[in-house]
Amino acid sequence: MTQTSPPPPPVLPAATAGEVLALIRSGQAATRGALGRATGLSRTAVNARLTALAEAGLVLEGEEESATGGRPATTLVLNGAAGLVLGIAVGRSRSQLSISSLDGTELASVSLDQETGHGPDVLMPLVVSHLDRMLGELGRSGDDVRGVGMSLAGTVDPQRAMSVDSPALTGWDGVPLAPYLQEVTGAPLTLDNDMRVMALSQMPTARADDEPTVLEHDEALVLKASTGIGLAIVADGRLVRGHRNAAGQLGHVKVAAAAELRCRCGEAGCLETVASGWALVERLRADGADVHHVRDLVAAAQRGNGRARAVVRESGRHIGAALAATVTVLNPRTVVVGGDMAGAFDTFSAGLREGVFSATTALAGRDLQVVPAAYGDRAGLVGCVRLALDSVLSPRAVDAALARQVV
Repeated sequence: MTQTSPPPPPVLPAATAGEVLALIRSGQAATRGALGRATGLSRTAVNARLTALAEAGLVLEGEEESATGGRPATTLVLNGAAGLVLGIAVGRSRSQLSISSLDGTELASVSLDQETGHGPDVLMPLVVSHLDRMLGELGRSGDDVRGVGMSLAGTVDPQRAMSVDSPALTGWDGVPLAPYLQEVTGAPLTLDNDMRVMALSQMPTARADDEPTVLEHDEALVLKASTGIGLAIVADGRLVRGHRNAAGQLGHVKVAAAAELRCRCGEAGCLETVASGWALVERLRADGADVHHVRDLVAAAQRGNGRARAVVRESGRHIGAALAATVTVLNPRTVVVGGDMAGAFDTFSAGLREGVFSATTALAGRDLQVVPAAYGDRAGLVGCVRLALDSVLSPRAVDAALARQVV
């Protein structure tokens, strides 16, 4: 009987220096031995990649790990001081800015209140001025910046770094944003919408002080309930973007309660007209209440104002009813609530649970958790920093940077 040899194992592509750094940054491998086991690379190949990363200033040798027998293994860490990233979270009435090191440590930040309706020609020079000032106060310059992460409300085009459909931000659609930042840094800009960026802030990192609300390989919905209403969908730990990068526009779902009410998007019957911050503020002001922003409404609810609490809970109920079909179809483990409404979480989430659980299936709702977003009203800013870090420290970006140094 003729015996045949088993087929040879598939040849796997060798891990690049960028992929080695990703393992170190994520905490999956912190020693040479662990890197070898994770990648299948020889010790010589691991050392060659680490040498390239060390010469670029991206990796440092840390403390020695205790081991049973033999020589202790030296731990490897990302060098946070090797550069900076900028975070820019632009909202309808407030923008938040930050400067962080490459390990995500925040070094400086500022929150800017602004008049609604400011276009990029007015707001972006102000953003650049504050970033330039903060860099100077840190004794750093734009040359130290490796990347910029930025968020806008509505649908964006990440490739061209511009808004394409934002009812909340008048005058921003179709305007390239990278040129404004050239005055402070030539680093690349990564742009995404505000709800997906907020969702990024809820996902796992290697930082020991992080407590993610969205776990690895998780199924979750991250709700932003603020001036507007948006939803980020996480499936198997990954953000769902949609065919035209427009997934998650929950605020513009048509609901019976909105009837013929006109939305700021130009359509009628949108959820936002009965549940968003802008609509609630308009309604209360028409009734004579002294409120100018959803934050005023939330503050009143926190103080125990009965009318404000009732309106916040009603908002949660309308949003929950609209969200119920998504919960039924996707069966998430968690609904994370962020945005200004999360400031009155107990009141808002009571209405949200009422709306969801009255309209979803028993199975979909059985283990469903509704939790507040980590980082509170800074979640979007934290997500912008994460967006920048994930871009400039991606294996592809790191390998490209190392190749440029060799050339």
